[in-house]
Amino acid sequence: MSKTRRAFALTAVATLGLTMSATALAQAGRDYVYVVGSSTVYPFATVVAERFGRGSEFKTPKIEATGSGGGLKLFCDGVGVDYPDIANSSRAIKQSEVDSCAANGVTEIVEVKIGYDGIVFANAIGGETMSLSRADLFLALAKEVPGEADGQLVANPHTTWADVNPDLPAIKIEVLGPPPTSGTRDAFVELAMEGGCKATPWIAALKKADKNRYKAICHTIREDGAFVEAGENDNLIVQKLQANPNAFGIFGFSFLDQNMEKVKGSLIDGVAPTFDAIADGQYPVSRPLYFYAKKAHVDVIPGLRGYLREFTSERAWGEEGYLSDRGLIPMPDAERGEVAAAVRDLTPLAIAAE
Repeated sequence: MSKTRRAFALTAVATLGLTMSATALAQAGRDYVYVVGSSTVYPFATVVAERFGRGSEFKTPKIEATGSGGGLKLFCDGVGVDYPDIANSSRAIKQSEVDSCAANGVTEIVEVKIGYDGIVFANAIGGETMSLSRADLFLALAKEVPGEADGQLVANPHTTWADVNPDLPAIKIEVLGPPPTSGTRDAFVELAMEGGCKATPWIAALKKADKNRYKAICHTIREDGAFVEAGENDNLIVQKLQANPNAFGIFGFSFLDQNMEKVKGSLIDGVAPTFDAIADGQYPVSRPLYFYAKKAHVDVIPGLRGYLREFTSERAWGEEGYLSDRGLIPMPDAERGEVAAAVRDLTPLAIAAE
């Protein structure tokens, strides 16, 4: 059966509200849940998938870490067994992605906010203990930084942390971070770099006067070797930090939480990246985590509805759930209840495609 025919068949079955048997769908091409997306959400999704696979009659879902942007692109490419059922994301879906989905027939998307995470700036246990401001991070990593006169920008001249701030050690700036397709990178430039960028008054004024220039200044990371794109594998970043105690890495709190014997997080604006500091909003570089599911695939892909229910169960994402043991910061009770109800009812995302 061709891709077009399989997609059409899946859409037709979903539209009619009928259920395709696992055997029939296996013959069509797939009898398991297929998930792509964020490397930050990946370990949480994997734990849920393993629990679901052990405790149900369905196959263990297949989870791939492709980055938030890459995962949403695959997700939006179409409806049918050739396309993912779920996209994990460490940022909210963009309107441009909603439009891309709609253009390819993915018209009913269920947004599932799963909890919160902090973005950490970490180094090896044996390295320097750093206390950085968001302004320090911007001045260390931006492609261009303010010159001597208001309105002036110069290519980033800083080669050591002491160049950025004389209170910091004179060690070479070397930061391993995620690529542009990563939601972690999106969140880092928005929360950390932009937070430090707007500490310069004339740049802050640009946000209203020239939003595009403001964003270009605050969000563009240097490309001279001080920042190294390390891919979507956060475990690989942890390994590289162990090999080079002077290097720093950018990744989600869950990876710090699972590797406390290997790496430590820097203080940001005087706050350490801890579970409690992220949960109560004190830690300044924190963000919500999501996944997105295709309503058309529910009750057609075997196990998809059950996987959604497992992920949004109290035993998984609750305050005492097994995901909090892996570093996920739970949402408040009322918010979990609202999201769980939306998942149960398969309430589509309330964003109209243009």
